[in-house]
Amino acid sequence: MSDATIGTPEQLRDPNYTPPLHKAVPLGIQHVLAMFVSNVTPAIIICGAAGFGFGSNSPDFPQMIYMIQMSMFFAGVATLFQTIGLGPVGARLPIVQGTSFAFIPIMIPLVAGKGVDAIAVVMGGVIVGGLFHACLGLFIGKIRFALPPLVTGLVVTMIGLALVKVGIQYAAGGVPAIGTEQYGSLLNWTMALVVIFVTLGLKFFARGMLSVSAVLIGLLAGYVYAFTLGEVSLDNVARAATFALPNPFHFGVEFTAAAIIGFCLMAFVSAVETVGDVSGITKGGAGREATDKEIEGATYADGVGSAISGVFGALPNTSFSQNVGLIAMTGVMSRHVVTIGALFLIAAGVVPKVGAVVSSIPIEVLGGGVIVMFGMVVAAGISMLSDVRWNRRNMVIFAISLSVGLGLQQEPGALQHLEGTIKVLLTSGLLPAALIAIVLNLILPDELSDEATEEVSGGMAGHGHGELVKDDHV
Repeated sequence: MSDATIGTPEQLRDPNYTPPLHKAVPLGIQHVLAMFVSNVTPAIIICGAAGFGFGSNSPDFPQMIYMIQMSMFFAGVATLFQTIGLGPVGARLPIVQGTSFAFIPIMIPLVAGKGVDAIAVVMGGVIVGGLFHACLGLFIGKIRFALPPLVTGLVVTMIGLALVKVGIQYAAGGVPAIGTEQYGSLLNWTMALVVIFVTLGLKFFARGMLSVSAVLIGLLAGYVYAFTLGEVSLDNVARAATFALPNPFHFGVEFTAAAIIGFCLMAFVSAVETVGDVSGITKGGAGREATDKEIEGATYADGVGSAISGVFGALPNTSFSQNVGLIAMTGVMSRHVVTIGALFLIAAGVVPKVGAVVSSIPIEVLGGGVIVMFGMVVAAGISMLSDVRWNRRNMVIFAISLSVGLGLQQEPGALQHLEGTIKVLLTSGLLPAALIAIVLNLILPDELSDEATEEVSGGMAGHGHGELVKDDHV
């Protein structure tokens, strides 16, 4: 779509400009397509970790459909907070909100194998964490010093590393199939590989929306392939209701120290990610720096949107980086275009049949998409780390944080003598890694930065700066 057919260069850089409706609607749908898969995947992962939802005969299958619905509905609502605003809430910029991957490593230990009843604990954490996140808008600018690229890059990398195991398990047949004969079968892997190959082909060789929606199209290709093999059941689509509204406290709510502490700590990281997204939108779309008011409003919207999501059974929201890239690609800065996309999300969220279609995707097909998405999360973290000067001080901080965090993820049994809250928080691996990195970064003297690194790196340390580049397609 040519920029000239949409508006003048000055209009395209104006967030308040509304393109002609016949142009604005396709642009809004583009935003939905770019984020759709990433938005609903966390709900599927958490339901799977809790041990319910998969299989048409599962008595709790409707609960997963509901959470998928709410992921769409409240992503749309939170996006409206950003584009239209409500008092101090919202940046009034074309920011697309969606379900955050960052909180998944915190949520999995809270629900692992505990069934649908454990979701109440997650919702308590989402609500309190969201309110805390909103409060960060009061002083977000003052805490950024504690979260340099060394810390944020480590955390994003750890998020991806914590989740890649999920992708492999799904591609091999899903957690319920572990230990069975069909787990890891050639049939399962071919379904996942179709998704991976189609996605990579479009990423490397396509342009425009085909490239932006590569994961979605890859999943569609895998879905069609699985359907031809007889691996897709649409029985639940027929049984699903045509229309349903959000239900307050659908999963109940329970407030635990582990969930509250975990969600509040991750809110810091999510808030800094949002600051980066707001800056990326204003630079890429309007050629200017984001104002303090826009950054504060975006942070408020992140938190308020997440808190409301928790009330109705959805997971925490954050700004989506892939849509930042889409704005840079199209050159259209209009917040009203994104508002149209938000309305599509809300409409899809009140139609359970949409959630039923999503839930009919075979776990192996979803695994192919998840492998790509979570691998890209790791790549995004490494890209952020390229902005770090790798002297001895920073290498020690990174080494200790990564070793402890990743080690606890891989061997949670090392903490078997701990109980309750502290065990849940530490076995996530993510929080101890983040806390160690933050504390060491604040207390280790900067003088260490001037010392050589060869003696700890064998002469292989990098000495140059890289450019901070957030992956725009996670």
